[in-house]
Parts: sequence; C-alpha cells; structure tokens
Amino acid sequence: MNENIVWHQTSVSRTERAEQKKQKPCILWFTGLSGSGKSTVANAVEKKLFEIGCHSYLLDGDNVRHGINKDLTFSDEDRIENIRRIGEISKLFIDSGLLVLTAFISPFQADRDLVRSLVADDEFVEVYIDTPIEVCEQRDPKGLYQKARKGEIKHFTGIDSPYEAPSNAEVVVKTADITVEQCAIQVVDYLKAQGYLNK
Repeated sequence: MNENIVWHQTSVSRTERAEQKKQKPCILWFTGLSGSGKSTVANAVEKKLFEIGCHSYLLDGDNVRHGINKDLTFSDEDRIENIRRIGEISKLFIDSGLLVLTAFISPFQADRDLVRSLVADDEFVEVYIDTPIEVCEQRDPKGLYQKARKGEIKHFTGIDSPYEAPSNAEVVVKTADITVEQCAIQVVDYLKAQGYLNK
C-alpha cells in the first residue's frame, strides 16, 4: 500500500451507527449454484427485514457485474477478484450499521473464508442454498446450463468449473424441499434467535 495513504478516522463510530438503527450489522452471504435460488431467497429475506423495520441492502451477483465488476470475466482468477471486491464493499456496509445481503455463487471456500476474515466472527452469516444441480438445471431460469452443456459458456460452475459447498454454514436452506416464503422465514428466524434484529 502507498505510504502516503492514511486511514481517515470519522466522528461517528460503527457502534453508534448500529445503535441508531437498533440492529446488529452482519453480512448474510448467500452461496449456491446458479439456479439454486440465491437471489430469490435473498430478495424475500430483505423484504421481510424491511417490513419489520430493519435497515438492509442487497448486493446481487448479476447487478454488481453491471457496474463495479463489469471489467471482470468468469475465469477462476476474476471470480476470486469479484468476491474480494464484494467482500470489501460488504465490510463498508457493516461499518455503516446495515444488514447486507449478498447473493453470489462464490464457488470457492477460500474466497468465502477471506470475506469472513474481513469482519468480526459474528458479523458473517453464511447461508448455503443447498439445491441439487439436477434441480438447478431443471429450473435454468437464464438458460445458462443449456448453453454450458453445449460448450457455449466456459468456466460454468457445476459443469466445467467446481463448486465447493460450505461445510459449516450457519444456515442451510433447501429450496427444493420448501417454499421461498419458508426459506425466508428460516433465515429471518435465525437472525432473530442470534440477536441481530431489533436490538
């Protein structure tokens, strides 16, 4: 890092920002295969949080690639950089006192662990959207699996690029077995039980 860059201390602390919002900020990191339901469930969770007066923001994988990460490809190297950037952005949201929801395939455990290491132990909640690839392919909302099977898309997670499933996720959601509403309730109930909401 450039020695001329010095961290600027702000007058309002992260604790004060969280106390103002009456919540305990955290990163809700939704991970899973394409088509597993990450964005759908994350969106449903944020709606529920909004309805009960929580302050949150949802970072979606596709949306972020339209802006700050539009220069990145889907190579393994760029996937790593994609997640690193999102981790740093999420850390800023934590500092602002928000509950930040992120919906990214984030296929590599080391990358998810890196984001976890950026914040305090209780500020990272890994939500594994555990959906079998067969179900994801049946859904295939964007037609990506079909293109990947034809060789039209390279480095596609689950086809010719690996997905490392979490081994110790705080929340495991099975979208093939329960409704989106039930999935969202499961996540929000976890947050309530762990003291993140309405402090």
